[in-house]
Amino acid sequence: MDKYEVIIYWSKEDAAYVAEIPELAGCMAHGKTQRDALTSVRQAAALWIKTSREFGDFIPEPKGRRLAFA
Repeated sequence: MDKYEVIIYWSKEDAAYVAEIPELAGCMAHGKTQRDALTSVRQAAALWIKTSREFGDFIPEPKGRRLAFA
């Protein structure tokens, strides 16, 4: 799980840091600090992967490189 890229950014709208894992569709979390957001998204990723396994859904392998930025 630690091999997935995590993007953390400040959301003015939510007044919180948001962390997301682009390779795991919809996997994101927030927190008051960057560390809180990272901790929360790691927990979310564990649940994402566990649920996908339970339903037999595809789990993407970590790309191991930076994603492209636009």
